[in-house]
Amino acid sequence: MTDVTVQKITKPEDRSLPIFRETEALLQRVRERAFDLFSGRGFGDGHALDDWLAAEHEVCWPAGELAESDAGYTLELALPGFEPADVSVTVTPRELIVHAKLEHKEESKKEKGEVRWSEFRSNDVYRRVELARDIDPGKVSATLKNGLLKISAPKATATARSVPVAAAA
Repeated sequence: MTDVTVQKITKPEDRSLPIFRETEALLQRVRERAFDLFSGRGFGDGHALDDWLAAEHEVCWPAGELAESDAGYTLELALPGFEPADVSVTVTPRELIVHAKLEHKEESKKEKGEVRWSEFRSNDVYRRVELARDIDPGKVSATLKNGLLKISAPKATATARSVPVAAAA
């Protein structure tokens, strides 16, 4: 397995990195596409999640799976064709953001021929996952093996606090 570099943000309010702006722009595209799907069905109830997931898939979000245990979260994403150097992971106490970008060298038309159709998706993919419980960003690790990115995110340990109890008068 090859390690992937993880950028660790310990303060949730620190959103100065470009990745936060980029994912927000993509989320807006997902919102707009999900609304288009919803309106295309005549605004009928009951399919909002289906519309959202279809929109995410269309926009450029890879397939993934999030598992939760008592100890933490494990996120697995399908990133075939990417190398660890192509992948960046950014974590905050409540979210995981993956950005994978693959730079392809353009082949000349003489070498490749004229493309008549293509089902290849974008080679610039994002995935943002919000978590239900805080994690410890300092302990998050990520590996990429055979096109599967695996991120391990241990939950933050609750620190015991003494709360003074006032006597009833």
